[in-house]
Amino acid sequence: MSVVAKAIELLSHFSVRRPELGLSQLCRLAKRDKATTYRHLTALEALGFLEQNPVTKAYRIGPAVLHLADVREATVPRRDGAMVPLRLLAEQTGETAHVSVLSGVVLHAMAHSESTRHSTRAVIDLQTLPLHATASGICLLAFGSDELRHAALSNLTPFTPNTPTSEQRLDAAIAAAKAGGFGESDRAFEDEIYSLAAPVYDRTGEIAGAVAVASVASRITPDAALAIKKGLTQAAHEISHNWGGSIPEEIQTLWQTTLHPTSRDIAQKVPTP
Repeated sequence: MSVVAKAIELLSHFSVRRPELGLSQLCRLAKRDKATTYRHLTALEALGFLEQNPVTKAYRIGPAVLHLADVREATVPRRDGAMVPLRLLAEQTGETAHVSVLSGVVLHAMAHSESTRHSTRAVIDLQTLPLHATASGICLLAFGSDELRHAALSNLTPFTPNTPTSEQRLDAAIAAAKAGGFGESDRAFEDEIYSLAAPVYDRTGEIAGAVAVASVASRITPDAALAIKKGLTQAAHEISHNWGGSIPEEIQTLWQTTLHPTSRDIAQKVPTP
């Protein structure tokens, strides 16, 4: 990883829950020594990407990031193209809907919408989504490039006992997504959260991200999962359309088989006594 990449990566550790971080905290999160981390922080501060709280001396996101975010939204208004489908998806499922966008081999959280149907619900407070531990990440691994799989295998961080931390377990999750058209995370990133995701495409014709629904795991039944998948297909179509893309026919065929299985499909899934 280049010096520039290492410096910019420090920005990913800030979030709504962690708006300010001190030097020692960033060293621990980034797993780097204090001298290197301080040098990177100083460079980011000089460019306006970070600033220091004058009272606590902790670092926080600077105004340069806001400018870049405004430019991004003005020139590539993907957030606007995702919000209406997300709100409808959250309303339909009663759960938290969110969309992520791929940049290189990093999956960035972009927007979310929470349903008010339940007092207890999944909260999306991430800057980036781990490819190996989230439904959105598994979805990208299933329908994206081999480069993504290599990136995922290089960092199989265990988040829960259900996190795929071996190549075999990760490949099994990817194979399941390829077979059904949906990425799945059953308490693999957070102990109580179950998620399903569908791929989203843009005008390049390549996979651009994923739309997902995150639920409290105890609320998921087969019927609830089926309803979420149906909602995801509609949202994926609409977001892809708004981003100038379309869902490939092979993905639509997978969804058709998954959501409307024939008697033959069902018979093939029933084990022979």
